[in-house]
Amino acid sequence: MTDPQLSSRAARATTWAVLLVCACGVLAFWWAKGRPVELPDARSPRISCVSYAPFRFPGESPTKPGAMVTPERIDADLKALSTRFDCVRTYAMAQGLAAVPEIAARHGMKVIMGVWIGRDLVSNESEIKLAIDAARKYQGTLRGIVVGNEVLLRGEQSEKALAAYIERVRSATTVPVTYADVWEFWLAHPALASSVSYVTVHILPYWEDDPVPPEEAIEHVGQVYQRVKNTFPGKQVMIGETGWPSAGFPRRKASASLVNEARYIREFLNYAATVDMPYNLIETFDQPWKRELEGTPGGYWGIFTVDDKPKFPMQGPVVEVEHWWGGWLSAAAGALLMLATAGWWRVRRRAAAFGISALAGIATGGALAAHGRLLWVACQNEVEWTAGVLFAAFGLFTAVCITRAIAQRIGEGRDAIDSFKRQRFAWLFMLSLYGLLLVFDGRYRDFPVALFILPAVGFALLALLRTSTAMPMLEERMMAAWLPLLGLVVVFQQGGVNATAWLWGGVNVLLAVAVFIQWRTARTQARFAQDAHQQGERA
Repeated sequence: MTDPQLSSRAARATTWAVLLVCACGVLAFWWAKGRPVELPDARSPRISCVSYAPFRFPGESPTKPGAMVTPERIDADLKALSTRFDCVRTYAMAQGLAAVPEIAARHGMKVIMGVWIGRDLVSNESEIKLAIDAARKYQGTLRGIVVGNEVLLRGEQSEKALAAYIERVRSATTVPVTYADVWEFWLAHPALASSVSYVTVHILPYWEDDPVPPEEAIEHVGQVYQRVKNTFPGKQVMIGETGWPSAGFPRRKASASLVNEARYIREFLNYAATVDMPYNLIETFDQPWKRELEGTPGGYWGIFTVDDKPKFPMQGPVVEVEHWWGGWLSAAAGALLMLATAGWWRVRRRAAAFGISALAGIATGGALAAHGRLLWVACQNEVEWTAGVLFAAFGLFTAVCITRAIAQRIGEGRDAIDSFKRQRFAWLFMLSLYGLLLVFDGRYRDFPVALFILPAVGFALLALLRTSTAMPMLEERMMAAWLPLLGLVVVFQQGGVNATAWLWGGVNVLLAVAVFIQWRTARTQARFAQDAHQQGERA
C-alpha cells in the first residue's frame, strides 16, 4: 500500500506542472527554430573579396603532413566563385595554393595572396620564394600580398623578424604588401606599420575578448576601423577578416547562429557600401578542420556549406532550422516509447500514468533531438560521434527508467522502485567533470544542456515524489555540493548575460537539489525509524 505522505498532492501537482512545462518548452523550442526571421536585405549579393581555403571535405586539413590540393580542384572552385565574388584571399603558397593566382586570372578574379609565416624557418623561406615568383608572374592579378597572418597573435615570430620578412617581399615586387592580424595587435605593435604598404586588420565581433552581440556588431566594426585609421594616419586600412559563425556555442550575448550570420553579413555589406572601407569577408566555405582549433564555431564561418551551397539568401527572411519539424517527430517518437515502456497500464490510475508518460516522452524526444543537432555540428571524428551517441543512449535509458518510476508512483502502483543510485552517481560525475572543463578550459567548449537536463529534471522529480528513502553516497553529496558553485562560475565567466549559461547553471542546481532532497528524506526516515525503535524499547 502506498504511503500517503510519499505521494502528496503538492508533489504530484508539481510533477505534472514540471513535465508539462518541459514538454511545451521543447515543442516551442523547435517551433521557434523554424520561424522565418525578417532581416534587412543586402543591397547587392556581390561581395568584394572573400577568404578562400579548399580544405573543406571530411578528413581534409592543411595541418596534416603532405596535405595537397590539385589545380583541378582550385579551378572548379574559382570558376564557381567567380560568378559571386570579385576577389579571393588566400593564406599560404604551399600545398598547391601557389596555383591560385594563375587560375584566378583565367576566371577574371583578383587575388589577395597570402604568405604563411610560422615557427618553421625553412617553410617560411619556401613561402617567401613562391610568393616573390608569383608576384612577378601575375602582378596584374594581385591586389596585395599578405606576409603573415596573425603571427604576433600566435607568438610564432617577433615583430623584428616579421618586419624583415615583409621588407624582403616588398623590395622584390611592386605589388602592395601588408601584414594581417587582429586589431588589438596592430595597436600593440604600431611600429610595424612602417614596413607595410597598408594595414590589414581582423575585426570579428563574435571572437572579441568582450564579445559583441549581433545588433551592436556593425557599430563596433565602424568604431574599431576608425580607431585604427586614427592610429595610422596616412596609411590605408583594410579589414582583412570579418564575419560571423552560423553554429557553435554562445559567447555572452554573441550567439552563433545562421540567422545571426545572415544578419551580420547583410548589414556589413550595406555599411561597407556607404563608406570607404576595403574589406574581405571570412569565408567562402565552411572549414570543418577548424573545429579542432577553435571549437564548434571555427568550422562554420562560411557563406557556403562544404558542398558549395548558399547557407542563406541575401534577400528575404531566413530560417534557422529548415527541417525544424524533425524535433517534433522526435518528441512524438519519445512519447510512443515512454508509453510502451513505462508500464502505465499496470497501475490503478491509468489515465494519470498515461499522461505522465506522454509528457515525459515528448520532453525526452525533443531534448534528444536538440542533443543530436549539437552532435551534428560539433563532432569531428568517430570517437566524438561514438561518445556522443553513447551518452545520448544512456540519457534515453535513464529517462525511460525514471519515467516508469514516476508513472508507477503517480498511478499508485507498486512501491518497489529502484533508487537509481548508480545512474544518479554517473550523471553527477559526468556533470561535475564537464563543469570543471568549462570553468578551467571552457573557451572552445559547447554547452550540452539538452543532454544533462533530462537526468537533472528526472532525478529532482524522483526525489520530490520520495520514490526512495536510500541515503545518497558521500561522493554524491560532495559532488552535489560543488555543482552549484561550478554553474555559478560559468555564469560569471559569461558576464551574467548568457541565457545558455544560466540554463546550464540551473541544470547544475537542479541535480544538486535532487541529491539534497533525497538526503533529507533519508535522514527523516532514519529519524522516524530510530524514534519508533526507541518507543518500542520503552514499551
